[in-house]
Amino acid sequence: MSYLNFNKTELVNLEYSLQREVLATNMSGSYANTTIVCCNTRKYHGLLVVPIREFGNVKHILLSTLDESLVVQGKAFNLGIHDYGQIYEPRGHKYIVDFSYDPYPSITYSVGGLVFKKSFVFVYSRNQLIIKYTLLNANSDAILQLKPFLAFRAVDALTHANTDAKVHYRIVDNGVSYKLYNGFPNLYLQISKDNEFVASPDWYHNVTYREEYRRGFDCQEDLFVPGYFEMPIRKGESIYFSASLDEEVSSKIAASFANQAKRMPLRNNYLNCLQAAAHQTLALTPEHSAICAGFSWLPTGALRESFIALPGVTLYCDGDVKTFVKILDDLINHNQDALLRSCEQVEAPLRLTEVLQHYSEFANESSIWKKYGDLLKGIISSFINGREEVHLHDNGLLWAKKDSVALTWMNSYVDGKPVNERAGCQVETNCFWYNALKYASSMEKSFGKDKGFVAQCNEICSKIETNFLPVFWCEERQHLSDYVDENGKNIFTRPSQVYACSLKYSPIPEEYQAQILRVIKKELLTSRGIRTLSPKNPRYKGDYNGNQIMRDFSTHNGSTRPWLLGPYVEGRFKLYGAAFLRDAQQLVSGFEEDINVHGIGAVCEMYDGDPSHKPHGAINSALSAGEILRVFSMIEKYREAEQ
Repeated sequence: MSYLNFNKTELVNLEYSLQREVLATNMSGSYANTTIVCCNTRKYHGLLVVPIREFGNVKHILLSTLDESLVVQGKAFNLGIHDYGQIYEPRGHKYIVDFSYDPYPSITYSVGGLVFKKSFVFVYSRNQLIIKYTLLNANSDAILQLKPFLAFRAVDALTHANTDAKVHYRIVDNGVSYKLYNGFPNLYLQISKDNEFVASPDWYHNVTYREEYRRGFDCQEDLFVPGYFEMPIRKGESIYFSASLDEEVSSKIAASFANQAKRMPLRNNYLNCLQAAAHQTLALTPEHSAICAGFSWLPTGALRESFIALPGVTLYCDGDVKTFVKILDDLINHNQDALLRSCEQVEAPLRLTEVLQHYSEFANESSIWKKYGDLLKGIISSFINGREEVHLHDNGLLWAKKDSVALTWMNSYVDGKPVNERAGCQVETNCFWYNALKYASSMEKSFGKDKGFVAQCNEICSKIETNFLPVFWCEERQHLSDYVDENGKNIFTRPSQVYACSLKYSPIPEEYQAQILRVIKKELLTSRGIRTLSPKNPRYKGDYNGNQIMRDFSTHNGSTRPWLLGPYVEGRFKLYGAAFLRDAQQLVSGFEEDINVHGIGAVCEMYDGDPSHKPHGAINSALSAGEILRVFSMIEKYREAEQ
């Protein structure tokens, strides 16, 4: 049996199966995403979703879904399923007897005396989805009908029946092509064998996305159905359907599927699933390489999120130094202003230091400093000289504030206002600041010639070492304040202080680090990551439910973040070494229990802070996958050292 597998009882239960999603990507920014029974529940769901350069590389859904019907002795069995608000029609899920995902998604149906299987792959580096249909068993001949549902709209929009859609088509090799609106690419729908395309253009109205309805968003749209393909299928025969932005040679579609299938990573255990999930978040093209923070709706190429995820999804995933460097270099090239002048992710430029420190485990430090040293020195100088969002106090600490802007990673908004503005001296910003100064001065002293820069960094570090604890330490709570503003210390118990324990250079002694980690363990640590706020706080909201305002409030006031386990585990290992091995293993093992929940074979963006810690947010988070993989790497390192 496959590691990622569902049985008939689970699949026919829509309350169960519609909460489980499957994702395939081309590792170039395009994807296919739907539920395990192929009923779309989000406006982001679709079978061919591609970034379109002419529209600012915003992802657009071209092919929303595809209904299959089997005609046996004149009787048609529709295997599709759509939500129309009050009813599901058709109800093809009742014919599903098995779903597996190893190495690609496959669904098996039993209907009308037939056993029918479909599998799909997204071809790497191409905008092409291929679906393989195989008639495994049959008591009689059958006819296969394929009915495409077209959207041609941005992922965060909805479409409706209109007279602007160009419903005419062009005949291509064993298929047709459509281009509903100007500016869009052509969508080629082709089949590996001769078929008949029956043109029957129509709009299917009020297709409903239950997850959007649950979240209080617009949830209904109309999809254009141009007609259907029809062809006979024999017992033992496989037929291949291709949806692509390029016209394919129909006789080669089967070979393309087979070649892609050979390249698919295994998903036969927990670690393999994490590695495969990490690969899915990569968007690698000849022009630009980046990381998608999370599928299906989180941004691609965001500075802070990319710095957090990058080491884990490349270096600690499979030692892929080449991809790490390519993504890092492109990230730097596309964020010069943010890195050197002004940025609404205040500590993000300073996170470059931690990224380079991880890189030093895989490359020579002198070569790293030769390539990136001037940039980091420029970043540090920009903070010393003052930036729009931050300036340096005489005590060596950074003060960051921009009215009505959430400058830190706790960046949710309600009615256009930050839920947690955290203006002032944030604890994590100053931890990253100290780490950057110490690292840069050490590297410049070893490999550079700018003694003045070294002296300047050392002078500021000396001030920080004198002032950090008096400014941030909260004696009554035995941990660091979350931030300090004009009104004094904000003493909420939050996780950002973990960086005082995890970073290579810390401004506080080990005994204080140990106490911080004890508090985090007692009040914030869960089996699904680190809470964003202590349950003892009256602002705490431990479930990510309710309307949009309630969810946005909960985002950083109670929900957990799996990726915060990375710095937490690193801090514990720094202090306790191999003695922490068993605890570290337990902390990451919990996510294996959810490998068949929410995003199949992946780790999601967040969980409820309260038990039973239900999953929420993006189904495949680059930050979660990357930091858990980094924890695995730390575990292996300390295990080897212990032997």
